[in-house]
Amino acid sequence: MRCVIARYPFDLTKDGVMDSMKGIPPEPVTGESVTIGRRRYPVKQVGEIITRQDRRDFTGGEVVRAMVRLGFTCHEHPTATPVQVMTPLQSASALLGAPGTWEA
Repeated sequence: MRCVIARYPFDLTKDGVMDSMKGIPPEPVTGESVTIGRRRYPVKQVGEIITRQDRRDFTGGEVVRAMVRLGFTCHEHPTATPVQVMTPLQSASALLGAPGTWEA
């Protein structure tokens, strides 16, 4: 399939992309990602590998469009898991212990 990434045409195939990514460990996903085989890669990492261009030269959207057209599953930003943060009062209580147990 012919696609344009960073104003340059590329002839990509699903098998060619899978071969290019074989043996490459995925970087941590912080934004858009694509599942290739059983691994989930950031789209910028995939774009850099398949185009041999600097990541700053193309957008993630260009790579996502190409990957979807090739039949890969793309994902939006990862869902953030909520983290429970202690309030200042809870932090102080945890440091000092429960009231009434302090030694004067």
